[in-house]
Amino acid sequence: MQFESVILPTGHEQPGASGGTAKHQLADFSTNRRVLLLAAMAVVIGAISALVAYVLIWLIAGITNLAFYHRLSAAPAIPQGHNLGYWVVLVPVVGALVIGLMARFGSEKIRGHGIPEALEAILLGRSKIQLKVALLKPISAAISIGTGGPFGAEGPIIMTGGAFGSIFAQQFHLSAAERKTLLVAGAAAGMSAVFATPVAAVLLAVELLLFEWKPRSFIPVAVASIVASVLRVPLLGAGPIFSVLPHAPLSGAGLACAAGLGILAGFGSGLLTMLVYGCEDLFQKLPMHWMWWPAIGAVFVGVGGVIEPRVLGVGYDTIYSLLRGELLGGVVIGLLVAKAIVWSIALGSGTSGGVLAPLLIMGGALGALVGSWIPVGDPGLWALIGMAAMMGGTMRSPLTAMVFAVELTRDFNLFPALLIGSVGALGVTVLIMRRSILTEKLARRGHHIIREYSIDPFELTRVRDVMDKDLPCVPATMKLSALADLVAQGNSALSRRQGTLIMDEQNRLVGIITRGDMVRGLRESHATELTVAEAGSTDLAVTFADEPLHVALTKMLNRDVGRLPVVEPDDQTRVVGYLGRAAILSARIKLYEEENIHHRG
Repeated sequence: MQFESVILPTGHEQPGASGGTAKHQLADFSTNRRVLLLAAMAVVIGAISALVAYVLIWLIAGITNLAFYHRLSAAPAIPQGHNLGYWVVLVPVVGALVIGLMARFGSEKIRGHGIPEALEAILLGRSKIQLKVALLKPISAAISIGTGGPFGAEGPIIMTGGAFGSIFAQQFHLSAAERKTLLVAGAAAGMSAVFATPVAAVLLAVELLLFEWKPRSFIPVAVASIVASVLRVPLLGAGPIFSVLPHAPLSGAGLACAAGLGILAGFGSGLLTMLVYGCEDLFQKLPMHWMWWPAIGAVFVGVGGVIEPRVLGVGYDTIYSLLRGELLGGVVIGLLVAKAIVWSIALGSGTSGGVLAPLLIMGGALGALVGSWIPVGDPGLWALIGMAAMMGGTMRSPLTAMVFAVELTRDFNLFPALLIGSVGALGVTVLIMRRSILTEKLARRGHHIIREYSIDPFELTRVRDVMDKDLPCVPATMKLSALADLVAQGNSALSRRQGTLIMDEQNRLVGIITRGDMVRGLRESHATELTVAEAGSTDLAVTFADEPLHVALTKMLNRDVGRLPVVEPDDQTRVVGYLGRAAILSARIKLYEEENIHHRG
């Protein structure tokens, strides 16, 4: 029986045909009204993260006062003004011993700088984080930084905010994707509250944490970040936290210098990453439990603090001095070298602390050093560009770095220079390094992630673009043995497909029979009398020509089948095509050809 299929040309669909119902259901975005629920939840998460940020800053100040000045106070304090002399070496060691014990007997997940752990929870843990991690992470980070650890607060607050977002989400019936959205909303809100940078926090979520660009996740994350930034004002004060006098926009020569500084910072990013993981490799070789490694690393922190006191603590005052152009010459060189060595050893030891503030210090020191030889601008200007470049290259988040630098200082005139510096650093690091300082940690745990965002070809391709129009069909009255003979003889339309469509006398679809159905049917005692309609299946999953390919693929996965009849939406007995696994893979082949086959236009 020969079945004549009706295929309508693209762009000439008739009402009620394949261009009807399915086509009108297509939209630019897949977001539905649940985004409103997530946005409402994000308001709560933003408030919680702002409070957590306040507690973290309060703890850091309290521990700093206690450890270096032996007083009970939560007033802002820095380690550099202590009178401990050489006894200062013991302060970070004691803090590291406490952190090692917390990690050993509390949760090992408090080790590290926070962001890789958040990534791991998102990608591998279905966005579920334990309550004890949410409680222990800020405490361990506060102890680490408060006792002189050369770290920032952003990594721990990202992990802690994300943890509270995840815990809040786990109280409701949400999907893993929705939990991820709320986890990232908490992380972004925490960063927004600490640094008064709501826009940069959202960009960090997009560039680093969400692994998608969809309104369903972007809107709740933005809501949480804005709520946290608003609550920051009564809790921690208004931004910017590093207010500077605006610089004049750079000319062409200045922008060229910014590109050069960005490239230099890119090589610096690569060197820092190798230094951190080189230190981690050395600690792995020590014949002792990892619980003691932070204390060993803290010895170097203490010694570094004796040589260059500015390496101790979070270093916000040092960042501000660099931005004002107050650190020059040999002081900058000593700061850059000492901070890089001490930070790399401490981070490689597995203690708790963030990477962002140290990157700002080292990038700022590099910029101030190079800026002393650049005839355009002042050292503070180049320090800011160096900060953005070092952050953008090391974290591979150039947009976040650019906006973050502007929100920290409100120096909007430097937007172009910051963009050029960040992109220059990114270009170097993606060419010389396979992974960033954040993803290398995951790779060492056996996990590999891709940070390149692109539209899935299954989203762009419609079923009609890849479906087979040479339909494998047989009449419902055909004997099963006769079909088996046709397949065995190599009938081109039947033998190369795993499924065969079953049609009635009016060429209407009534079922489908697969190779498995044939084998099972032929084993029955009355196989000679069995028809294909009796051996096949009439409970069909179907697709439509105008449906996106990912919708058809989802139907296959839900029904555990490998092929679908393509039918008219208004008459699902009228077949217009056949979709199998090979046709679906052809969409990937097209993408491969576009990426890898080179030819003249």
